Amino acid sequence: MSSFNEDDAFEAAVTRPAAGPSSGQSLSQLAMQGAMGARPMDYLDGLNPAQRAAVEALDGPVLMLAGAGTGKTKALTARIAHLLNTGRARPNEILAVTFTNKAAREMKERVAGLMGHTIEGMPWLGTFHSVCVKLLRRHAELVGLKSNFTILDTDDQVRLMKQLIVASGMDEKRWPARQLAGIIDGWKNRALTPKTLPGSEAAAFNDRGPKLYAQYQERLQTLNAVDFGDLLLHMVTIFQSHPDLLEQYQRWFKYILVDEYQDTNIAQYLWLRLLAGGHKNICCVGDDDQSIYGWRGAEVGNILRFEKDFPGAKVVRLEQNYRSTPHILAAASSVIAGNRDRLGKELWTAETEGEKVRLIGHWDGEEEARWVGEEIEAMHGGSRSRLRQFSLDEMAILVRASHQMRAFEDRFLSIGLPYRVIGGPRFYERMEIRDAMAYFRVVISPEDDLAFERIINTPKRGVGDKALQDIQIAARSNGVNLVEGARIAIADGLLKGKAKSGVAGLLADLDRWSGLCAQQIRYPGVADEDAVVEDVSYEPAEISHIELAEMILDESGYTAMWQNDKTPEAPGRLENLKELVKALEQFDNLAGFLEHVALIMDNDSGKDGEKVTIMTLHGAKGLEFPVVFLPGWEEGLFPSQRSMDESGLKGLEEERRLAYVGITRAEELCTITFAANRRVYGQWQSQLASRFIDELPVDHVDVMTPSGLSNTPGGFGSMGGHRDDDLPRASFHDRVSNADAYESPGWRRMQSRGQQAKAGQRGVAQSIGKHPTVIDAKAVVAFAIGDRVFHKKFGYGEVMEIEGDKLAIEFDHSGLKKLVAGFVLPAEKASDVPF
Repeated sequence: MSSFNEDDAFEAAVTRPAAGPSSGQSLSQLAMQGAMGARPMDYLDGLNPAQRAAVEALDGPVLMLAGAGTGKTKALTARIAHLLNTGRARPNEILAVTFTNKAAREMKERVAGLMGHTIEGMPWLGTFHSVCVKLLRRHAELVGLKSNFTILDTDDQVRLMKQLIVASGMDEKRWPARQLAGIIDGWKNRALTPKTLPGSEAAAFNDRGPKLYAQYQERLQTLNAVDFGDLLLHMVTIFQSHPDLLEQYQRWFKYILVDEYQDTNIAQYLWLRLLAGGHKNICCVGDDDQSIYGWRGAEVGNILRFEKDFPGAKVVRLEQNYRSTPHILAAASSVIAGNRDRLGKELWTAETEGEKVRLIGHWDGEEEARWVGEEIEAMHGGSRSRLRQFSLDEMAILVRASHQMRAFEDRFLSIGLPYRVIGGPRFYERMEIRDAMAYFRVVISPEDDLAFERIINTPKRGVGDKALQDIQIAARSNGVNLVEGARIAIADGLLKGKAKSGVAGLLADLDRWSGLCAQQIRYPGVADEDAVVEDVSYEPAEISHIELAEMILDESGYTAMWQNDKTPEAPGRLENLKELVKALEQFDNLAGFLEHVALIMDNDSGKDGEKVTIMTLHGAKGLEFPVVFLPGWEEGLFPSQRSMDESGLKGLEEERRLAYVGITRAEELCTITFAANRRVYGQWQSQLASRFIDELPVDHVDVMTPSGLSNTPGGFGSMGGHRDDDLPRASFHDRVSNADAYESPGWRRMQSRGQQAKAGQRGVAQSIGKHPTVIDAKAVVAFAIGDRVFHKKFGYGEVMEIEGDKLAIEFDHSGLKKLVAGFVLPAEKASDVPF
């Protein structure tokens, strides 16, 4: 292949007249075609009619509306190959932009495969930012920069903003720099400069946002630096301010191709419109039904108004799906049809019928995780008669929120099922979880110096490197741990001012928490009236280990630190902390929990081979798996209540698009699950099944949920309990009796129905409040061996042994438990307990 100097070619191009769409091939184009060696266009033979129409429509604006799994990358790369093979443009006269470097590399590789040789001289095929860097370095002086400008990373941006906030006299703790960074980034995504900010933005960041934005941009110019948002913003500004330069680039870029157009923000949209304003040979590929990144600036309206922006545009719908079964496509199409703002298309496939989408409800999130784990093991072992055997790599769990991963990780670690978390660390490896557990470790074991070092200045307590060094020296000199070393450093006057008061406060808190924790360790399992006890002595703990964990996180200021953090990650970190506290429910005390985490993490280390994938729905876009599990389809969780509160109908429609993306990730088998109860903000709540479940088509769904468990508002709630015989499930009564979500309205309904299902069983209290009627732990035992008793968590049972005020009870569905007599009732009095 012949090569040429890019700059020389550019200079030649900008000095010749622009060629119209119908002017035919120039001599240079014909020469390029001969140099490249035109070859038969066999790449067109592998395209379906819609794909071929999109590839061959070279002149004028084209919108390739490509549904999930319809081969849009194949069509896009074939279009580039067609432009090159027909000599319509040189490689460096094609502007092709993507959102990721991976997608750009794949595009180059595919084009090379279609052409039969490596394609060189395509400098304008890349991400939006990589292309704009090249353009901005050519014309940096037009925005007051030098061509060797520096691109700041996020940490540098935040540090610079913090300096500006402090200089303005604002309290950086109350108005953190990361919040300002998010606000400014949002403005830049909307192509707003300090001079073009509308008046409605004046109140941002305590009425200082616009002024700080202007100061930030001035400071960047002084430093000869830009941030990522500037790369597009500066180029939009340059093109708008210098129409002669814009015209030159319009002539240079003969053809423009855009991948994932539905994910563009306003700045990207304006940049593309400016460049395509001359010849209008722009082809945008995207799917309005997969626009799920509104929270980071993506504007679905960009693709919805394509035909208005480019009158006469040709819209080609790619609707033949090559990924999923008809049942999966029908389910996805039925759900997305609920959105009003969409261009509309109907996915279809030539494949055989396949398996229906499976829908199953569970008692709570823990049972949901157990069931999914059992299903994965069964499918991996090939024991599902109708299904083929799947490798672990072929199965994925896609969650709406990262905190949902904890239950699955715990379950998989406990049963030794290998897994990987894509898009972030595993639950117990997340920063906020490690911080929280470091607090727990120091409370339990003050000798844990590593944990103490982690928390001593988290949140900020004025302890810098010098103060920490003084504590370490004091500890080593006296042969004690760092906690005691800190006490010595304070007593000896080594710590001053804020560091002294901060460390002293922390030590006082640790002493108090350790005292409360000692009760949990000395009397395991008796934190509340549900406790199972093995020792003969009994004193009720002042608070439970769950309440203690919440106290530690609150009183340390750690929870408040993330509540005051305005970064996009902060809400997720708070949800993870709540999930961590929820995980404590399965253990008697903090020590047992920490030991469990240490053991399971150690057992999992270093494993290779097949692994189940766990990731968020947002991270799964663009991926596909033969088997997909979609858990947590409940109102408030999915669709997200936060999304709906913040964006209203627009937020709901994006949530529905996210559901569409999740379903269409599945190739062969898609399973949707939901739970009747979840612990929310420390309280059990009865969950309402997601509205998206009622939007699923009945004929394409296999409902496995037991009738009576489903609490959907309609639709599937009345469809009964149809399921496959080879899919084992605990009996409905077993689920009710073993369930522990007894504080919710759902528990009241379930307990009542479950007891009625057992022939001859006495009626049982539908609910027992947080403070039961009988609560005297020292009451005289009034039971005899063989008596029938009732416990609000374990149900009915028979007294087998009596030892002091301890009863050994064989429960009908929970096995043998040892309980304090004051926390059980005679069976005949169970119905007398107030609701």
